[in-house]
Amino acid sequence: MSKRLDPADRQLFMEAMAGVRPLTHDRVVLTPPKPPPVPRQALADARDVLTEMMAEEYGPEALASGEELVYARPGLQRRVLQRLRRGHYSLGAELDLHGMTVPVARIALQEFLLECRRRHLHCVRIIHGKGRRSSNQGPVLKYKVDRWLRQREDVLAFCSARPADGGTGAIYVLLRHA
Repeated sequence: MSKRLDPADRQLFMEAMAGVRPLTHDRVVLTPPKPPPVPRQALADARDVLTEMMAEEYGPEALASGEELVYARPGLQRRVLQRLRRGHYSLGAELDLHGMTVPVARIALQEFLLECRRRHLHCVRIIHGKGRRSSNQGPVLKYKVDRWLRQREDVLAFCSARPADGGTGAIYVLLRHA
């Protein structure tokens, strides 16, 4: 058996290998790398929250028109909430949402709270109205503001204002120090 190749076989081999590049490494990748994980459930949850925030329907937890709003983040001292309800904190700013649609009010509230945080304000008042022009749906903005504020990490507590400051048509909001 001869180790030399026939020149015709060699020529045929060279023609078959035309355009082939040599390997740059000697490793073999057996499986392609996995794509990065997609947090589908987290994305779906975020989408559901946005849909729920913009929905016009209200569940049984919806408040009656004249009811007072009260919320305190777990761990907040009861005395702090009592002082807020009595209006003992000085108000640094005010936002009036009267006459705004839900999407416009949501953006206005977000921008207002960002500005309050930038200015290091601790207590503010938000006027959402009593919903007298909201037909049979009740105070739409009141429900929305209640839901939106509960979802924010920078909100420590909020409650309906004293009658002199708007009563159940306005709330005092206590913000976390920036």
